[in-house]
Amino acid sequence: MKSESVQIPMAAQQFTQLLSATRRGARLGRLLTVEQLVAWGWPRGGEPTHAAALVVAELASNAVRHGRLEGRGFRLTLVHLVGPGLRIEVTDPRGERLPVLRAGGLGMAVVEAFAADWGVRPFPPSGKTVWAEITPDLERCPIP
Repeated sequence: MKSESVQIPMAAQQFTQLLSATRRGARLGRLLTVEQLVAWGWPRGGEPTHAAALVVAELASNAVRHGRLEGRGFRLTLVHLVGPGLRIEVTDPRGERLPVLRAGGLGMAVVEAFAADWGVRPFPPSGKTVWAEITPDLERCPIP
């Protein structure tokens, strides 16, 4: 995980959606991710698409469970990078609650397992953005 300022590589295409900080909003974020990746030419049943959906599901779930403030939602951004790759960003209003890898916990371990890299950066005035990058070359991907 990186927590410093990160330069985002050039993007070919971008998708952004504001979602409600509810279980339904998290589920919708995962479903929209798959549909957007298919629209960008990723195979619906392919391992990279599946990995991206799992990472979005985890980050969106964390935004709902740990980053929620009454009356505020979260933002999902997908950046289709020039060259193979996808940058996933989930922004929530709780900048003081950072994601952590916990021994025995599945949460961010899912992101760690499927993402080539991930990190967190502040989203002023009080929020944070958790990001992860997925590459179509998933030799290390644990999907059977």
